[in-house]
Amino acid sequence: MTEATGSLVKKTEEEWRAVLSPEQFRILRERGTETPGTGEYDKFFEEGIFSCVGCKTPLYKSTTKFDPGCGWPAFFEGLPGAINRSPDPDGDGTEITCAACGGHLGHFHKGEGYATPTDERHCVNSVSIKFHPAKSSSADA
Repeated sequence: MTEATGSLVKKTEEEWRAVLSPEQFRILRERGTETPGTGEYDKFFEEGIFSCVGCKTPLYKSTTKFDPGCGWPAFFEGLPGAINRSPDPDGDGTEITCAACGGHLGHFHKGEGYATPTDERHCVNSVSIKFHPAKSSSADA
């Protein structure tokens, strides 16, 4: 498994197309955005971890997810070292990407006044992430 602190996951465009759906490729590799309110994780609040759909790197704990009403899943912080921030190519915002594979996750916002510990909002495309439920204590055999 790739860890956020490990080496970068490098694949060719053809290799990414082979492992991602067309919509996942459009968003993760071409920096697209899903239509607000359509993603499976927008109103989803179960206990577990959200990882990058491209490389499986853990990105967010479910305990950092909140509902700002924006139409996309939102988190107030990522796992340490898992998320990179950079200015959008158009200079109008801050893009967030998976630190391991560079996949586009969405956008970062700060100082919007949400009642969260960080006053940050990581606005993430559902198609960029995959949810993994918390393991039950009875699952160990």
